[in-house]
Amino acid sequence: MPRVAIVGGSIGGLTAALVLRDLGCDVNVYERSTAELEARGAGIVLHPVTVRYFEERRHLDAARVSVSLPWLRFLDRDGSVAHEERTNYRFSSWNTLYRNLLACFDHNRYHLGHEMIDVEQDDRRARLRFANGATTSADLVVCADGVSSRSRAILQPHVAPRYAGYVAWRGTIPESELSPPTLRRLGDAITYHLTAEGHILIYPIPGPSGELTPGRRTQGFVWYHNYADGDELHDLLTDRTGRRRDSSVPPGRMQDPHVAWARRYAAATFPPAIAEVVTRTVDPFVQVVLDVAVRGMAFGRVCLIGDAAILVRPHAGAGTAKACSDAWALGDALHEAGGDPQTALAAWAPRQLAVGHALMERARWMGDGSQFRHDWTPGDPRLRFGLYQAGDSVFDTP
Repeated sequence: MPRVAIVGGSIGGLTAALVLRDLGCDVNVYERSTAELEARGAGIVLHPVTVRYFEERRHLDAARVSVSLPWLRFLDRDGSVAHEERTNYRFSSWNTLYRNLLACFDHNRYHLGHEMIDVEQDDRRARLRFANGATTSADLVVCADGVSSRSRAILQPHVAPRYAGYVAWRGTIPESELSPPTLRRLGDAITYHLTAEGHILIYPIPGPSGELTPGRRTQGFVWYHNYADGDELHDLLTDRTGRRRDSSVPPGRMQDPHVAWARRYAAATFPPAIAEVVTRTVDPFVQVVLDVAVRGMAFGRVCLIGDAAILVRPHAGAGTAKACSDAWALGDALHEAGGDPQTALAAWAPRQLAVGHALMERARWMGDGSQFRHDWTPGDPRLRFGLYQAGDSVFDTP
């Protein structure tokens, strides 16, 4: 089996590393961060493929790394229930999944402080060059370096992100800091509220150390709000030090006037329980909603997976699942090709490109419906989370 270099050590990169290692490949991961990764405010809708490695290779049930939510609920402005239905969703946190995946991999092969700046290849090998001066070569390079992918810029320089017309305000708060009535309203559901300008959803996720007990978990929110592409967006993305950010402003860096506006808006617009989550969150932050899609995922011995290839809007709850699907499908293709990288990638890329493009179109339809058409109907099955189709994020019903 080939020598493999993984560029990017997040969830998609780690899943690829583990799947290919277990196939017999000689795998090393190169992560640009100088410290182990951490994300704040990142709730993840679990799909079977997201936790497939845990369940098949480590015999770790999904219930050990996620919160089960038996209800999907829409609230009216006064806090009354506009719609609810039984669900079988599970929510986890980015940190919980990352820590558990990293624990399965050899730390000596997980190289921090390696920012890839160039990739070249010939008929025999691919070569990587890093900002720290290091170089390496491999038979197969898997680029999982995320939204701002350097790999994508090298391999498909014509591809540029397209602003969707709105941003996601995000944040988290410990359940211990919320009032009992709010916990009773939000603790057993993924909870939506539709506004005249978009929507917000609230969800419980594991606590900072993976806590799953109600009251010790974390509540997260994602609130989608339209911003004109111009001075308004430019000011929102300028942090409190005056630095202009490209696509997100991290926690603790938002300008105070924007945070104050968000809290006023929440108090005046959202149902009481949802407003409490937003107004009590200490460091809310924003991420620009973008569309990015490459025309190809395989380039000789090099491939793009996850957000590095196709960045989908969050509404289908399947961005992480797509990255994991890319990784598992790559393992299958490499096995079927007898370990030959180029043969494997030629078979793998068209299938995964089709999966990514279909998901992107569905998530775009969902987002435009919320933000611009304003035609979301609570209970519409087309709005359910799913990777391959709406509603396929299936676990045993709670």
